[in-house]
Amino acid sequence: MAKSALDWIALVLVIVGGLNWGLVGAFGFNLVDALFGAGGMLARIVYILVGLSALYAIYYVAKK
Repeated sequence: MAKSALDWIALVLVIVGGLNWGLVGAFGFNLVDALFGAGGMLARIVYILVGLSALYAIYYVAKK
């Protein structure tokens, strides 16, 4: 089954979130906060999008 643009966007955001948590766990470095400012509006938007992408990924896997 071909992946839609939404599938690819969600996949990329889930990967970004996973890599960010890996950096936080391994080195105490939060890449999203470093790029967009800790507690800033852009960082919050990125976190919300990553969370929504994770929910979509659950839906995507469950529908198969």
